[in-house]
Amino acid sequence: MHFTSEQRLDDGVLEREFTLGEIPGILWTPATASATATASAPAPLILLGHPPLGLRKMYPRLAARAQHCAAEGFATATIELPGSGDRPRLPGAEQALADMRRALQAGEPVADETIDALVLPLVDRAVPEWRTALDALLALPGIGGPVGYSGGVISIGTRLAVVEPRISAAVLFAGSFIPRVMYEEARQVTIPLHVLLQWDDEGNDRQAALDLFDAFGSEEKTLHANMGGHTGVPRFAGDAAGQFLTRHLR
Repeated sequence: MHFTSEQRLDDGVLEREFTLGEIPGILWTPATASATATASAPAPLILLGHPPLGLRKMYPRLAARAQHCAAEGFATATIELPGSGDRPRLPGAEQALADMRRALQAGEPVADETIDALVLPLVDRAVPEWRTALDALLALPGIGGPVGYSGGVISIGTRLAVVEPRISAAVLFAGSFIPRVMYEEARQVTIPLHVLLQWDDEGNDRQAALDLFDAFGSEEKTLHANMGGHTGVPRFAGDAAGQFLTRHLR
């Protein structure tokens, strides 16, 4: 992991951009981290998931989430997803995206083959990269477990919850199409989950999200559904998700 820049945000949170091989990312640590996060009491870490729109476009929302987490004493980090930002595009992704948009504009259901072509290559590439980033982040002084995941793409979060034993709890954003194979993987998830669902999300199959929630094997799982579109998550819903992570990571 190579840090390329750093700055202090208005609330004192330290923001550091990094590269991990070809993968760009950002790490945020609380202003109090140097005083309170020691080898014996490191700051818990939350991995911030996001849609494949590029870190530059997502930065304002990610930074706001990171600052909210920092106020609770958490370090947070995110990485550029495969095929996003300046990274090479994934083979077949542009065609799958065009097919998805064509179906939505025509008011037709998006074909399973299109969803698979759009989402599964992203999951297959992103999850190993998240695990590599987690290795490097946990090796840094003052950062440690437990580890949480918060955000989308929900299929990435689901796969991580299955294969990464260091993740203790997850907040999953239900706002993306779901390949059918993910329902079987969801049955293997056992960590506590808090799922956020926007009821009127224009680009999300609501029933698919409800079916995925039903499939999760976790004994503790909460669905927090609110009226409104994709970016209309109310503040109190975000606060409830934060309280969930604080309860399980503290």
